[in-house]
Amino acid sequence: MSILLALALAEATTGALTITVGNVRNSRGTVMVDICPENRFLEDTCANHGEAPARAGTTTVTVQNLPTGQYAVQAFHDENANGEVDRAMFGIPREGVGFSRNARIGLGPPKWRDAVFNHQARAEAIRFDLRYFMGAKGPAPSRK
Repeated sequence: MSILLALALAEATTGALTITVGNVRNSRGTVMVDICPENRFLEDTCANHGEAPARAGTTTVTVQNLPTGQYAVQAFHDENANGEVDRAMFGIPREGVGFSRNARIGLGPPKWRDAVFNHQARAEAIRFDLRYFMGAKGPAPSRK
């Protein structure tokens, strides 16, 4: 198979995903996202991930060449740039966290079925907000 044909086939089964993360409380650190299939949901890392410098209010992260499939996005505001979600007693996040489809976070993490979406082989965009459980509140969530 030629290299050009292989590249064309890869492009036909992948697309970019632009993730707009709202309710970012400040411009410190980065916003990190992991795009996970069901068997990796809620894991620390997934094969598809991205990051962008945090911007108070809204931060946008684009991940290129995401294969077609079912995914859930998990994001956090890494305010101190240590690469992990800092946690307080009982595992409560000290930094903002959020999930695709604004999946609810109750007494525990959200369920896959509440965060899952289908990604097709084209450029797509999703939006959701972070939630902060410790410390100062972020900007008011958007009403979109």
